[in-house]
Amino acid sequence: MKLRLEENKGIPAHLLWMLAVISGLSVANLYYNQPLLNRISEDLGVSEFTANLIPMTTQIGYALGLLFIIPLGDLYKRKHIIVVNFMLLVVATCSIASSRSIPYILVASLVTGICSVMPQIFIPIAAQFSLPENKARNVGMMVSGLLTGILGSRVVSGFVGEYWGWRTMYYIAALLMLLCIFLVLRVLPDMPSNFKGTYGGLMKSLFTLYRDHPTIRMVSARAGCCFGSFLALWACLAFKLSGEPFHAGNNVIGMLGLCGIAGALTASFVGSLVHKLGVRFFTYLGCALMILAWVVMYVFQNFYLGFIVGIVVIDIGMQCIQISNQTCALSLAPKATNRVNTIFMTTYFVGGSLGTFLAGTCWHAFGWAGVTGAGIGLAAVSLLITLFARN
Repeated sequence: MKLRLEENKGIPAHLLWMLAVISGLSVANLYYNQPLLNRISEDLGVSEFTANLIPMTTQIGYALGLLFIIPLGDLYKRKHIIVVNFMLLVVATCSIASSRSIPYILVASLVTGICSVMPQIFIPIAAQFSLPENKARNVGMMVSGLLTGILGSRVVSGFVGEYWGWRTMYYIAALLMLLCIFLVLRVLPDMPSNFKGTYGGLMKSLFTLYRDHPTIRMVSARAGCCFGSFLALWACLAFKLSGEPFHAGNNVIGMLGLCGIAGALTASFVGSLVHKLGVRFFTYLGCALMILAWVVMYVFQNFYLGFIVGIVVIDIGMQCIQISNQTCALSLAPKATNRVNTIFMTTYFVGGSLGTFLAGTCWHAFGWAGVTGAGIGLAAVSLLITLFARN
């Protein structure tokens, strides 16, 4: 007899762990390119600005996937959606690995971004089928899995890129997606759908939710601005560290991703305190920490210690923002968790794409000072939204 999840019954711990692991493996596809941008730029003979279009295109794809694919989790069987997307990821990552020109890589990166959204189906599963007292904690656990995947992707891709070439990393990614297909087919149980109707009706209801819930719009916007600030760092870190005075290799750049383990460890802790200290408190704290991190990385930009401290602090700040605001959004419409998460995460990654684009543009024009200005500016916008909001 197949296991079937039901609301108010709780979600088994082993299933939570599996979803967290698969979330980490799938979201990693978005971030493999970050430590490798300098190597990709050299191999393809393109400028740093052109190479920076790869992560931007991937993030735009992720936003499109969030908008058009994640709502399907309320309409169709989530297992089928997940398997199809992972199959497309196998094709897309193999295409990146074998491409010899930047236009093909950009197209494959767009598909990779679109199909890497599956963790945003897992997070609503954790929220919908958790007992009320465990909801924030379980969402935090999913986000911890995401962060671990992000951290691991940067470290692994840095080492693989340094010793075996950047293309090898994408062949490995394809194999990992095949593994995820096997795990999903083997372990993921059946779940009841949340919406009866057509895809058109589903998308109409998405925009109705956006119109009728100003709090969802507000928490999504301020989290998106902070994510843009966060990705501004990783969009240009490889360029900064590969030049004076560091001349760092991809392995060293990837290793700095381990500094973000503080953020991964913080996620579950923040989730357990959101209901006690409030969303507003964690938003103020997160914005302040992110601005502080940028100041540290500018003042001590010629020292590894400055970047180590900055990455730790900015990761902790980002998790204060995301966990608190995402938990708030998901609690506003319990019967439409996939659609609410679509609104939140689409806005989140639009902000990320904006931060990546601004960082690349400012790096090209003003160097590290410009990147720092973009990062602080985006975090400051989020802070202003909070100052003038009620929640």
